[in-house]
Amino acid sequence: MFTAILLDKNDDGTTAARLTEIDDAQLPLDGDVTVRIDYSTVNYKDALAITGKAPVVRSWPMVPGIDGAGEVIASSHPDWKAGDAFILNGWGVGETHWGCLAQRASLKGGWLVPRPPGMSARTAMAIGTAGYTAMLSAMALQEQGVDKRSGDILVTGASGGVGSIAIAILAGWGYRVVASTGKLAEADYLTSLGAAEVIDRAELSAPGKPLQKERWAGVVDAVGSHTLANAVAQTRYGGTVTACGLAQGMDFPASVAPFILRGVRLVGIDSVMAPLPKRLAAWERLANELDAGTLATITREIGLAQAITLAPDLLAGTLRGRLVVNTHADAASS
Repeated sequence: MFTAILLDKNDDGTTAARLTEIDDAQLPLDGDVTVRIDYSTVNYKDALAITGKAPVVRSWPMVPGIDGAGEVIASSHPDWKAGDAFILNGWGVGETHWGCLAQRASLKGGWLVPRPPGMSARTAMAIGTAGYTAMLSAMALQEQGVDKRSGDILVTGASGGVGSIAIAILAGWGYRVVASTGKLAEADYLTSLGAAEVIDRAELSAPGKPLQKERWAGVVDAVGSHTLANAVAQTRYGGTVTACGLAQGMDFPASVAPFILRGVRLVGIDSVMAPLPKRLAAWERLANELDAGTLATITREIGLAQAITLAPDLLAGTLRGRLVVNTHADAASS
């Protein structure tokens, strides 16, 4: 038996989330690696699943949790053996396949990434999909030729998990980062991560002109909708915008003007189905280039039960940084 969060549907179609004991025999049969989950996280998608605010879950009942880190217990996959340390991000886990907000999981070996030497399971989940996505976004800017001499980099949704880690990564690489947030009271926090300037998200969140004053050499956007459209409209000639989120909305009310008149590039960042070589490169850089002290300032540790109670707050945007879930602890610690 192991403890897990289990999601099911109520008679009225709403989602019921509860902490419960599950028998090992109930684990999915299509996995070829059984793992002990030591730490997981609560991402935006996890919060949507737990609260039922969006149709994230495709199969019922479901154990949520798109991220996990721990050790392999048993394996029939050739690349994994008992005792191996792993990281899991994405692949539909927590949506179509039982996930990692649990003490145990049955997963496919092809989904797992070896945990970098010296990186703890807790650190891996303090980074999680949010940090891994932030690194993919930062790497995309570099791949498109945006360097620290190119100009300011805008990070939207700055106080969230992706935004916080993106600021830390880019500032650590020497970029001048401008943080956009709806929580100006968090300005000191954002500057402590490396932001050179903090602006109100209201500057970007309303409908704007299709072509605006050039401001950004690059953008890491986790918000979408009008914010993304305005960021694109303000990007300098030849600049690059990366899009990885939809906190404001899935729509993109923009025009082609920035693309055909300024040569702006819009790069989509997918963390769910990213191929293994890209995952390995991102995690290697996270292990070597993300300051551990900075990571500690954006991390809050909770237990499984609190993942349920805090999910609405995450969706409401009242939390900052990362929620790391100790699957074997019921009480929170800071």
